[in-house]
Amino acid sequence: MEKKLLKELKKGDWFTLKPIEEPKESQVFIRDDYDRGLKKFLCGKFDDISAYRYIKGTKEVYVGFTF
Repeated sequence: MEKKLLKELKKGDWFTLKPIEEPKESQVFIRDDYDRGLKKFLCGKFDDISAYRYIKGTKEVYVGFTF
């Protein structure tokens, strides 16, 4: 598992907010577009396309897990 800043990920990359080796679908987010007005990235849950949240690019997220 590797820790990165959200702004270092590409659009469509998967990540978790906590260091979980084998996360459930509900714990995985997908990075989407950047909102210049809010200065945050739009991130959606993997299992629920209607559940989105805005997260700052400086937030540390975790990638490289088994999913």
